[in-house]
Amino acid sequence: MTTAHINAIATAVPPHDVHGAFVAFARTLLPDDRARFVFDRMADRAGIAHRWSDFAPGVPGAARVDADGFYVRGAFPGTGARMALYATRAADLAERAARQLDLTGITHLVVASCTGFTAPGLDQLLAERLCLMPSIERSLIGFMGCYAAVPALRTARHIVRSEPGARVLVVNTELCTLHLQETPELEKVLSFLLFGDGATAAIVSADPHGIALHDFHSVALPDTQDLITWAIGDQGFDMVLSGRVPARIGTALRAVADRATADRAPTDRTTAGMLLDRPPATTPHWAVHAGGRTVLDAVQAGLRLPSTALAPSRAVLHDVGNVSSATLMFVLARMMGQPGPGVGMAFGPGLCAETFRFTVL
Repeated sequence: MTTAHINAIATAVPPHDVHGAFVAFARTLLPDDRARFVFDRMADRAGIAHRWSDFAPGVPGAARVDADGFYVRGAFPGTGARMALYATRAADLAERAARQLDLTGITHLVVASCTGFTAPGLDQLLAERLCLMPSIERSLIGFMGCYAAVPALRTARHIVRSEPGARVLVVNTELCTLHLQETPELEKVLSFLLFGDGATAAIVSADPHGIALHDFHSVALPDTQDLITWAIGDQGFDMVLSGRVPARIGTALRAVADRATADRAPTDRTTAGMLLDRPPATTPHWAVHAGGRTVLDAVQAGLRLPSTALAPSRAVLHDVGNVSSATLMFVLARMMGQPGPGVGMAFGPGLCAETFRFTVL
């Protein structure tokens, strides 16, 4: 059976670092000293130094939150205005990432994005901008949230396994800062603290170099559907990211680690058998979606990993924040050229985990 490989990964972020400006703005949204104290403590502990956006920060304390006045205090834009901006800016950022790659002979295009909708779709817009063949086969994976990079890679793998001559361009583009809300609710403000904008592009083919993709596995945790939600509201997309998420992830992964350490057979069709073929601490590469510091801490503790195991994920969180579906690809990009087996893992609405095994060649 043909093995699919990620041959190359390119990344791109918008020009403006908005993390510090957001922290200052967010404090003005909160209604009292206690809420601001909690926010300040969480911001200090977030492990994030930079998040990027097309929106240049405005003058501190002014009515215009950004320099162009898209966000104006008391009159934040509706969803229609945000989607109109998404159509151009998402395509711009995706094109920047893709043009860093050799696009010769691309046969298929897989695009994942959960921060906007437009028709013609982002896949069509990007194919035209990149002058790909008019007959190119396109797939668009939308609104799956932070784990969408894994279904995108899984789709590319299926294509290559069925058509060994295929050369698939996989693109993840997210404009999370397009959904900023003016709200006094601490939990929502803290969720905005995590997210930035970014795009990645990758080539997946049967050419045996880069990262070999092995088996994929999905699991939904019971009784968790309200922990991560992502709904379309009148003032952009409304996210709920419960503070209970890390604990549920940690509990589930402890069970996986226990099964793997007990030497269950690799052919076991349980979560542990599909995800791990060795005790977790002996796996050199962990490409974990940098959903937040507490999420990474929960993964590390749940799987009993060494303190350095999630260094690439923590570095991505520090440098770009959580860029939703593109985050995992930022992490994988940092592992290229460092030989060894690994596990990829991302979490999102459901609460679901999308996982896969890989080998860096």
